[in-house]
Amino acid sequence: MRGGRLKIAITGNIGSGKSYVSSLFKELDIPVFDSDREAKRLYDRPEIKRLMVNRFGPDIYCEDGTLDRGMMASKVFSDTCALGYVESVLYPALNAYFIDWADQQESPYVLYESALIFEKHLETMFDAVIVVAASEEVRIRRVMTRDRCTEDQVRARMALQLPQSEKVTKADFVIVHEADDEDEVLKEQIQRIHSELINR
Repeated sequence: MRGGRLKIAITGNIGSGKSYVSSLFKELDIPVFDSDREAKRLYDRPEIKRLMVNRFGPDIYCEDGTLDRGMMASKVFSDTCALGYVESVLYPALNAYFIDWADQQESPYVLYESALIFEKHLETMFDAVIVVAASEEVRIRRVMTRDRCTEDQVRARMALQLPQSEKVTKADFVIVHEADDEDEVLKEQIQRIHSELINR
């Protein structure tokens, strides 16, 4: 993916606050590519819809033509082959779209937001990786409040991701987002990274 303007991945485990940190980069006029949102949109493309229907049957889409996300989740949840197929279709399309999107931006760098940069071994495609980190206690509290779920449910989701400590050691930059009411501390960290990236 390298070439042209810098392409920077921003990641972090569930509850780290990476989406909020991304929004602060947007305030600096840095475009952010939300990979989760864009991946969901890919299901509406005719060529991908055709592949999904061929693999899973027509019921994988609702009557209005949108993906039945509940059914898709049930298909891939316990079937690694099904999940692998979906990823083999989506990731190349998503990566190609990201490159086209990045080339249209006028900023010195762009951000690619994804929780699974390291899990999917995507880090080598970027010029640098930013990890947003917070203590386990803070992350659990945030997710319980946001999603109205139990601590056990949050921990089950956490178990699907690489440990935060491992991601921090792999990161080029780390942003600590511990307190939800300390924007100035957060913005100082972001500004330092921003300044380094625009001067590369």
